[in-house]
Amino acid sequence: MEHIRNFCIIAHIDHGKSTLADRLLERTGSITEREMQSQVLDDMDLERERGITIKSHAIKMSYKANDGKEYVLNLIDTPGHVDFAYEVSRALKACEGAILVVDAAQGVEAQTISNLYQAIEQDLEIIPVLNKIDLPGADVEAAAQQIMDLIGCEREEILPVSGKTGMGVEDLLEAIVARVPAPKGDPNKPLKALIFDSVFNTYRGSVVYVRIMDGVLHQGDEILFMAVDQEYDADEIGYLKLKPEPCKKLSAGEVGYIIGSVKTLEDTKVGDTVTTKKNGATEPIAGYKEVKPMVFSGIYPTDSEDFESLRAALEKLQLNDASLQFVPETSAALGFGFRAGFLGMLHMEIIQERLEREFDMNIITTVPNVEYEIIDRNGKELTVDNPSEMPDAGNVEKVFEPYIKAQIITPAEYIGAIMKLCQERRGVYRNTMYLDSSRVDITYELPLAEVVFDFYDKLKSNTRGYASLDYEVIGYRPGNMVRLDILLNGDPVDALSSIVHRDKAYEWGKKLCAKLKELIPRQMYEVAVQAAIGNKVIARDTIRALRKDVIAKCYGGDITRKRKLLEKQKEGKKRMKQVGAVEIPQEAFLAVLSMNND
Repeated sequence: MEHIRNFCIIAHIDHGKSTLADRLLERTGSITEREMQSQVLDDMDLERERGITIKSHAIKMSYKANDGKEYVLNLIDTPGHVDFAYEVSRALKACEGAILVVDAAQGVEAQTISNLYQAIEQDLEIIPVLNKIDLPGADVEAAAQQIMDLIGCEREEILPVSGKTGMGVEDLLEAIVARVPAPKGDPNKPLKALIFDSVFNTYRGSVVYVRIMDGVLHQGDEILFMAVDQEYDADEIGYLKLKPEPCKKLSAGEVGYIIGSVKTLEDTKVGDTVTTKKNGATEPIAGYKEVKPMVFSGIYPTDSEDFESLRAALEKLQLNDASLQFVPETSAALGFGFRAGFLGMLHMEIIQERLEREFDMNIITTVPNVEYEIIDRNGKELTVDNPSEMPDAGNVEKVFEPYIKAQIITPAEYIGAIMKLCQERRGVYRNTMYLDSSRVDITYELPLAEVVFDFYDKLKSNTRGYASLDYEVIGYRPGNMVRLDILLNGDPVDALSSIVHRDKAYEWGKKLCAKLKELIPRQMYEVAVQAAIGNKVIARDTIRALRKDVIAKCYGGDITRKRKLLEKQKEGKKRMKQVGAVEIPQEAFLAVLSMNND
């Protein structure tokens, strides 16, 4: 066990984690030149296209150190975006050390600090690394000083590396062997293995990735998943190399996979403890928290016959992504679908895109909402994440909305733009701290509902991409929130309802009506598009009727002939309006999602 090193790579988004992982794989000979490609661990097309890591990836490497001994290095490459912080927390639980990567050109950013604190909380050994030192814009000394201020290390402990050219990778491997402690665990104790990830294989069921904390797991052992109390056989166990490598046993301190013909997706809960059926552990591994979604949205198939296919697709995605949660719901406008919970807007976008690409689903998503706590006139408490569940304005006594503490790190010249943006989003200023002469750490408390839409995009565009954001939820506070309904010819369209602040309701309603007027096709009769709070209409637009020129055949003559024809047409349109239903195109729902970007 003293020759095993388990470590992960943590950093802010786009600081070069996956590129550095590529160089480590090359240097340790874990990958041949033919197999090499950039971001080799990112196996989703989406990850490559966007240049971001969405899921953690584990891989085993062998390395012969300068002391002549052979070491086993288990690496987990983690995502950097704030939406995927839960992936980082899972990876940290399976490690003893963490490589903290900082871009020499951009310095320490918000997510760097957030991930570092998580690693310190788990009591991991931190190896600070300055990446991209070969860039012309790299300011190595300034970035090194920021790291020293942040974690209180010595200058010699910071390793200069270039993930692109491979410079300094040898020193980093030696530092991992020397600084990261060997795993602690007793092979003679009952088996305890932590599930830190799982993937779905169509032919073999759930493949569970585990870190063995205590004991030994042999191939063919009868195993028990403790959280769900389900028993299976470990048909195949092995190491996580570029391709799975089967073996006969996994012992304490090792990282590997288990395939046990687990067909039901719910049984492999990430964070669960695996033990043997005979003489197994009595207590599960402590300190694992359930993930709480922040943003809720309805997902509906465009064709109602695809409802069951959508359910199956979401279940498979949920296995690969433990933070996705969903329950069935129905909508008068869209039929049968699901209410899904996401960690943020990027997470929602990724799930949407994966459903369309991997499962060939055509879907409509409704306006994202956060979870509100409501006390009605009778004193009853409700938790609402869907606008259609919110009671009428007259029945609501108090509404509490979730607030976050946002930490924004930015160059000093953009302070004004950031403060203006936060004030517009009902932010409460807390403090400003200068990290050095040119960089500032600003703290604001903001309603989560104002952040989930496009706050991150606006922040980036207002600061030319230099600002970075990290946030944590700090609880619920009273807010003057109302349900804004959209009515078409007096009938509410539940899928277009949203919960907004009363001060912004009029402006939002007006924009929404104008947008829908453009997108809903003209009918044979006039269609009124209204925005209302309760029974009070606050904005209106009218979609003009398509008219046939019924008086074209009258070449003069008495005016009463023309009037008679027009009256007859008017009666017909009135009848049509009573029985007609307005078809809402998919673009209308998508337009609501992009409303805030206008």
